[in-house]
Amino acid sequence: MSTPAIELKNITKTFGSITANKNVCLTVNSGEILSLLGENGSGKTTLMNMISGIYFPDAGQIFIDGKEAVIRSPKDAFDYKIGMIHQHFKLVDIFTAAENVVLGLKEDGKYNIKEVEKKVAEISSRYGFEISPSKKIYEMSVSEKQTVEIIKVLYRGANILILDEPTAVLTPQETQKLFAVLRKMKEDGKAIVIITHKLHEVLDISDRVSVLRKGEYIGTLNTAETNEAELTEMMVGKKISLDINRSEPENCVDRLKVESLNCIDSDGVKVLSDISFTARGGEILGVAGIAGSGQKELLEAIAGLQKYDSGSIIYSDPKSGKDVNLKNKSPYQIKELGVRLSFVPEDRLGMGLVGNMDITDNMMLRSYRKGRGAFLKRNAPRELAKTIVKDLEVVTPSINTPIRRLSGGNVQKVLVGREISLSPSVLMTAYAVRGLDINSSYLIYNLLNSQKEKGVAVIFVGEDLDVLIDLCDKIMVLSSGAVTGIVDAKTTTKEELGRLMTKNSKGGADSEQ
Repeated sequence: MSTPAIELKNITKTFGSITANKNVCLTVNSGEILSLLGENGSGKTTLMNMISGIYFPDAGQIFIDGKEAVIRSPKDAFDYKIGMIHQHFKLVDIFTAAENVVLGLKEDGKYNIKEVEKKVAEISSRYGFEISPSKKIYEMSVSEKQTVEIIKVLYRGANILILDEPTAVLTPQETQKLFAVLRKMKEDGKAIVIITHKLHEVLDISDRVSVLRKGEYIGTLNTAETNEAELTEMMVGKKISLDINRSEPENCVDRLKVESLNCIDSDGVKVLSDISFTARGGEILGVAGIAGSGQKELLEAIAGLQKYDSGSIIYSDPKSGKDVNLKNKSPYQIKELGVRLSFVPEDRLGMGLVGNMDITDNMMLRSYRKGRGAFLKRNAPRELAKTIVKDLEVVTPSINTPIRRLSGGNVQKVLVGREISLSPSVLMTAYAVRGLDINSSYLIYNLLNSQKEKGVAVIFVGEDLDVLIDLCDKIMVLSSGAVTGIVDAKTTTKEELGRLMTKNSKGGADSEQ
């Protein structure tokens, strides 16, 4: 039997009182793709960061090609022919692809950039990459930038490649192109580890799959001999239904009409261009698009947080039955009408929660204006805090714990739970399950479905196209701040959504097959 490319024996890593990895044993073979699966916080990235030299284990051993390795820095990792492609790219925007590839390499004399470009072209041809070595990074799509990162480690001679959530920001078409490249690398004898949480992709691309749970190694299975339900149970520790119970829309009414909305940001860049759509009570409208396509600006414009230059946002008030123009209304006035924004950005504490305040006090942020006198009533907010903690399974020592001490996923549950508790007539959520484990994600999906069944117009900005198709009734696709299509979720495909996501406003496609 051949020697594994990597073998980990009893790897342990702690950060203060938190154990990120505990006695993890794992092997990766040359000529295979291993998926490393686990919920957020299960220790996947920490483990791979030890192989790539970013962290050093507190205990345990790492063997490369059968020999014990001491990896104290990324340079040591490169010496062992290990390369890691991180979720957040480390590229210099004003340099070309070839210049980024050799950046930081020590060679005698000056670089011959033509020779570098030639070698980059050879690597691209060998594995099926589509990249121009002389193209500047700032001119590239997300998938092209990722390609540069992969070529960068291959140029340095990497035989072991680790990719952290490589498909998180790719369209389905780009994902399939990446998988084709990875399969060619596998045929070439490379050992490839993919850190991911997308089960259908695990089953598509990997030969074996290893599962971590709460920092501990649970087991490794041959991908061909397992399924999503078994892998989920290994990740979570219990059986979980992976069905989103989408109900049929009933008694739908137009609740929010956006017409010809245009928005220019503070730098003079047009971020929304002629956006028109209707959100209906009793339906979930999904919003798809590559990151930065205008999703954030659209929701903030509706919520009164972003000024827009032209167009209209008309809200149909279910109490009075009258149409209300939201232009020039303050965020507070818009909230009082029943339009609620639960927007979960990268900085979860930056939108509506105060880190130093506890859960109860954060519930009161939405109602403090109604208080009278020097003291506010805390009973109702306290009960609401207890309900959210119980129903959404928020992990917290108590409702008196400052929000900043909770994990990102638990902060998210508090934020989404609070907005839903306010009985909105329009509920907008962006990236509501980002950072949440599978169990918590399905809790949120079911909550949104129950809001829809109560006649709420739900606008759901999401990243996972499978979830958008299963959860939503209609899906609007944005590309470069413009609507490229509104489709029926029951009849569309990921491929159609992917084409619309890369379509430009002139009707062409930026990166179609």
